[in-house]
Amino acid sequence: MEPKPVLHWLTGGLLLGGLLLLAVYLVQPLGVSTQYVRAVGGAAELVAPAAAAENPYFRAEKITFGYGEMVVLGIPLGAFLASMLFGRRRPEAVPEPWLSRFGPSWPLRFGAAFVGGFLLLFGARLAGGCTSGHILSGVSQLAMSSILFAVTAFGTAIVFARALYPASKARS
Repeated sequence: MEPKPVLHWLTGGLLLGGLLLLAVYLVQPLGVSTQYVRAVGGAAELVAPAAAAENPYFRAEKITFGYGEMVVLGIPLGAFLASMLFGRRRPEAVPEPWLSRFGPSWPLRFGAAFVGGFLLLFGARLAGGCTSGHILSGVSQLAMSSILFAVTAFGTAIVFARALYPASKARS
């Protein structure tokens, strides 16, 4: 049984929109994928300083700790705190839809999530921004590249979700 939503979708959307407007007004448009590249660049400077110094991408994106990094840390922390606050924490290594489609292997589930996350981040850097940067900030500013990205991302997600989890196996 799925828990009842804490907020109505419209209330949540308006709150998210207000937060986005405040973030853009106070600091800059929201986005997080660059911070991961900066972290990898910082790690590369520690492990292989010569290689990092020769890499033009790492030279352009120096490791920092500021607004973007706080967003990266705040995403999982905020999700955890919200789940604790609203009593909706349901840890499960293998959710039912994955279990019925791919079996009980949690290493397979985590491996697939890692590969999917890596591909998502790689694609975000190729696209010049992540979903939060393009969909939230870009679409709100009516950037055509972001609108195209949003349509492509949601369209692709729908196609893959239907292929991986056919309607006959979907939860009602």
